[in-house]
Amino acid sequence: MPRASRAQAQAHREQVLDAAAAQVRERGAGAMTVPELMAAAGLTHGGFYRHFRSKEDLVTQASTAAYAEKIREMEQIRADSPDGPAARRAFIERYLSVQHRDTAGRGCGIAALAGDVARAETDSPLRAAYVDGIRNMIGKLAEFGERSADEEREVLIEVSVMAGALLLARASAGDDLSERILDAARGFLVGE
Repeated sequence: MPRASRAQAQAHREQVLDAAAAQVRERGAGAMTVPELMAAAGLTHGGFYRHFRSKEDLVTQASTAAYAEKIREMEQIRADSPDGPAARRAFIERYLSVQHRDTAGRGCGIAALAGDVARAETDSPLRAAYVDGIRNMIGKLAEFGERSADEEREVLIEVSVMAGALLLARASAGDDLSERILDAARGFLVGE
């Protein structure tokens, strides 16, 4: 069987990263297996090591891809909004929605991977990627609003409330408490 061209190899790598980014957000880094992942990407298990050094390397790259996906979503919201405060509100409302709660595989990697990262070594590549993801989200959210002199503190509170509320809402899904958590956090942040 002939080897894949560079373009095909890159396309395969992107397929694996997309599938991995969804799986780590949906099930966590520890529950993702290489054979299941490669099958989800429509590829054979044998090709994995042509694309990634290890499962940890893949998880780190998939996490980075998930964080970048959220930043692209934020940029699209900003482009579609009349101004920064409207973009901020639209992002918070989307983030703290039942739909976002229920689609972890396409949701926020920061909320989804918090438990995995908390258990990772402090010098791990996964933790470094996670911290970069948080910093990027904080920076993008800071661009959305008219802020006071204490801007960073306000944005840190917003990101903390959003991610924490999403974690709690996902953990209590199926109980009316879940939607009440989302509603309360959304109301706190956008003044409803």
